[in-house]
Amino acid sequence: MTFEADLLRFGPPACETVSRRDALDYCARLTASHYENFSVVTRLTPREHRPAFRSIYAFCRWSDDLADEVGDPARSLELLDWWRGELDAMFAGEARHPVFIALRETVEHYGIPPGPFHALIDAFVQDQSVVEYETFDQLRDYCTRSADPVGRLVLYVAGAFDEENAALSDFTCTALQLANFWQDVSRDLDIGRIYVPREDRERFGVRDEDLRARRFTPAFAEMLKFEVDRTRELFDRGRPLIARIPAEFAVDVDLFSRGGLAILKRIEACGYDVLSARPSLSKAAKFGLLARAVVGLARARLTGGRKGARPGAAPRPLAGSPTGEASR
Repeated sequence: MTFEADLLRFGPPACETVSRRDALDYCARLTASHYENFSVVTRLTPREHRPAFRSIYAFCRWSDDLADEVGDPARSLELLDWWRGELDAMFAGEARHPVFIALRETVEHYGIPPGPFHALIDAFVQDQSVVEYETFDQLRDYCTRSADPVGRLVLYVAGAFDEENAALSDFTCTALQLANFWQDVSRDLDIGRIYVPREDRERFGVRDEDLRARRFTPAFAEMLKFEVDRTRELFDRGRPLIARIPAEFAVDVDLFSRGGLAILKRIEACGYDVLSARPSLSKAAKFGLLARAVVGLARARLTGGRKGARPGAAPRPLAGSPTGEASR
């Protein structure tokens, strides 16, 4: 089903309600039908926690589509305001939309506050009026709303949220967001957005007319090399998180970190020419990254090097979590 059809069915003013079972199934289908660089839920994601990750992904997917798929910034702002109202209604005990019916179980069970969800909506609201960034500090500030809340939500589900883990997660999530920006320079130009900071474009002599015309120049290559190098440093700063979270969640976190670094390598391998073709990972490359992540976790378990430090109690599965769902 397309987003347009879903919006007619579940958006305002209809907002058709469904049962809990149907809401969980809807989030599972939505998660399975969208693929980023890596699947959000894999075969290695703890089965009992998959409904939580699916409900979180479904919230992010709807937020993103309301911002980018409507085609009218004014209408998107109206819909995002409605979406925020549905979020507030859920926290007040009145979940109506299928995503929020499923998400309510997640936030209640794992003790997730509303802050990360509101921050994500704030980022999508910002997208409606800010299409270019002057400085890298401004771009990183945007990432505190567009990317970092997702990592914090994962920490809550993993039972591993504390301020130190959150700071490490922020490094990784910001790096993942930046890697995606450098991968998608051309795609973002198609929708009128430029995420490479103006201060960097001016520093390396990248002219606006060349960028908008997708003309790959030595100046562009030098600029993107600079962006890739400092993004890799952020991945390095966030990597200690993997040893600090419960082992059953570590493979997925490690996989996303390795995947982001692999995208940076692909950008390097094409000589930083992301304007001619979008660098991406083949299925074989993704399988190799997954295998290395699994081997790394197995080695850590065998040597006793991963204790899965947990600030709070171990996360429990959701009561009544479905056990017959299709594996990814």
